[in-house]
Amino acid sequence: MQTNLTLFCILFSASALAQECATETSVPFTTPESRFVVKNDGTICDKKTEIMWQRCTFGFVYNATTETCDNKEQKLSWQEALSAAKSSRIANFDDWQLPNVKELSSIVERSCEDPAINATVFLGNHSGNYWTSTTNIKDPSRAWTYQFQDGLNDSSSSKSSDAFVRLMRYAACE
Repeated sequence: MQTNLTLFCILFSASALAQECATETSVPFTTPESRFVVKNDGTICDKKTEIMWQRCTFGFVYNATTETCDNKEQKLSWQEALSAAKSSRIANFDDWQLPNVKELSSIVERSCEDPAINATVFLGNHSGNYWTSTTNIKDPSRAWTYQFQDGLNDSSSSKSSDAFVRLMRYAACE
């Protein structure tokens, strides 16, 4: 019984479930904090790409007082994700969009996994698939996704399946 309890504690400890990153000296960070301007309105501006991102995964609401994501994230079909972007008014902007595969790949943190994203800058992250606006050219019923377990874009998903969303817009960063 003691062995089972020990194994359970190891498997489900906070450290076992936490994001793991290489040290900056062994692998350079691809999305260092210095690259981003974190705003109090639930957005982040990437000075390298001049893309503004939602700080939280779509469905969450950014809480500036606690600097956390409240409510619950949403998994959407591809069409629902495109519609959500079009109707979104995050931080009072009306030009949000679903990122294409290249734009979404720009926030993958290559030195981290589970999730492969800068978890200090981006909040409410998941290791699962996130939609891109890029249709799979070989099969138009599918769109490319990034899964943030290890940051690989190794598959496309049926547009009728559900995935997470992080919206973006172009913006000059201050």
